[in-house]
Amino acid sequence: MDLGRAQAVKTFCFHGAESTGKSVLAQKLAAELHCPWVPEYGREYCEETGTDLSMEDLLAIAEGQDRRMRTVTASSPSLVMLDTDPLMTAAWAEMLFGEVPSVLLAYPKADRYLLFAPDVPWVGDGTRFFGTPVERARFAAIAEAVLVRAQVPFARIAGDWAAREAQVRAAVTM
Repeated sequence: MDLGRAQAVKTFCFHGAESTGKSVLAQKLAAELHCPWVPEYGREYCEETGTDLSMEDLLAIAEGQDRRMRTVTASSPSLVMLDTDPLMTAAWAEMLFGEVPSVLLAYPKADRYLLFAPDVPWVGDGTRFFGTPVERARFAAIAEAVLVRAQVPFARIAGDWAAREAQVRAAVTM
C-alpha cells in the first residue's frame, strides 16, 4: 500500500460495525507501541455537523480521513493504527443509501484490516446509528463485504473484550 510514504510503514485499519471496541483498541495499542493513531474523522464530522448524513457528507468524511492518514504516514513511521479508512465509509454508504460510489473504493488501502464482530454490547453515544441486533448484523455483513470486494487482507476480531485485545495484539505483532 502507498499512502504517499515509504514502504517500510505498516498500517493496520480497525474496521467493522459500531460499538465493537475499534477506537479504544486502536488508541490503546498505538500508545503502548509508541506509534501514530489516526482517529476517526467521521465521528468529529458528525459531532460538528450532525448525523443527518447525505452521500456528499460521506464523500467529505472519506476525503478528511484520507487526508489525515496521508499526513500521519508522510513522516514514515514504522507502524500506524488507523481507526477507520474510506473502506469503512463505503460500508456506511451501502448501509445508508444502498450504493457505494467508486471513489470510496479507489483510495489507498491499509496493509491489513482487523474486522470487528458485533458480539459485544452496543453502547449509544450520540453519533452511533445501528444498535439493534438485526441492524448490527447487517452492518457487520456489509463491512465484511466491502473488504472482500476491495480484495484486502483481514483478520476477524471477536469475543469478549480480553479476547479482542489479545487477537488485535497477535495480528499487529505478527
